[in-house]
Amino acid sequence: MSDIVITPVASRGDLKKFIAFPNRLFKDVPSYIPPLDSEERKLLTDKNPSLEHCSRELFLARRGGKVVGRVAAIINRTINEHWNKRAVRFGWFDFVEDYDVFLALLDKVVDYGRRHGMDEIEGPFGFTDLDKECWAIDNFDARQNMSTLYNPEYYIRFIERAGYDIKCRWQQYVMPASQPVPDKVARLNGLIMEKYHLTLLKPKNRKEIYPYATKFFHTLNDSFKDLYDFVPLTEKEIDVYIEQYFPFINLDFCHFIVDSEDNLIAFGLSVPDLSAAYKKARGRLFPFGWWYLLRALKKFDTIDLLLNGVHPDWQKRGVHSIYYSEMNLKAIEHHVHTAYTNPQIIGNEAVKVWEAQYNVTPLMQRAVFGKKI
Repeated sequence: MSDIVITPVASRGDLKKFIAFPNRLFKDVPSYIPPLDSEERKLLTDKNPSLEHCSRELFLARRGGKVVGRVAAIINRTINEHWNKRAVRFGWFDFVEDYDVFLALLDKVVDYGRRHGMDEIEGPFGFTDLDKECWAIDNFDARQNMSTLYNPEYYIRFIERAGYDIKCRWQQYVMPASQPVPDKVARLNGLIMEKYHLTLLKPKNRKEIYPYATKFFHTLNDSFKDLYDFVPLTEKEIDVYIEQYFPFINLDFCHFIVDSEDNLIAFGLSVPDLSAAYKKARGRLFPFGWWYLLRALKKFDTIDLLLNGVHPDWQKRGVHSIYYSEMNLKAIEHHVHTAYTNPQIIGNEAVKVWEAQYNVTPLMQRAVFGKKI
């Protein structure tokens, strides 16, 4: 291990190498989807509003002057306070197939955590629950999307060898997107909406949806508050995510349900599959990346079920069935044949609904790992 040199990211050049490393490492992997460099820089520099309550340090591993790995050490003080723990997170963790490189990088995260009074380590995580998190633990070559992490099998082999345990599991599914909505379900949805005086928003243009953008994230905060390691997003974080996600929204796949007082009580948000466009863009919007993305937003036959949830006050009233059914109807209308879910914590309400009511096929399981330090 003596030939491995670990140094903090200390310059713009180092940051560029940090962001570019997985693109080089996985350039020949068909299922790897490179993120946009510009989005990565926003997350990893002082432009990220999460740094108001998080600290972080980025590390590069080199051997013979060549970058062979990277990792981010993150401490989210709000999450630690909310869940009454002292954990340092590892994220943006990529490395060549060499256990010594893996261990040298992980040791830097452990050391960073100990120096800041932490007594456990967990990951892979980002700064918030909407950043990329959790590694695949099976079906490693399955299809990825713009919001999921890619990892090869050896990542799991190394983390288990180092004595880390699984802290939480997620499941992803693939399903036919144009499944017909049973007449019985459609009638029941109508009765639910009538009984509770609910309205399914049908915006005609993007201006009509933006007034609900902040309400959407507030409802998301309430819906996700009991999920593993989740903590409500701050107003500044919400502003960033609105900027990041809402330009990609296809209004036909944005399903917001409001009550009689115009409170947003449930949501189902899908986006056209952008994985091929991201891959062609190779992390860059210019000169041609923007064109690939624009074309993918207009012409698609696959969608990603990005986010869905119901406010706790409205759960177990069947409200989720309304936006699921609307997704089906819009998929049929747009000739979409396949839908992929984002990772869902095993045992939560969305997983139960999909398994009980839809023709779904498991795509892959994911997990985060941790141990005491």
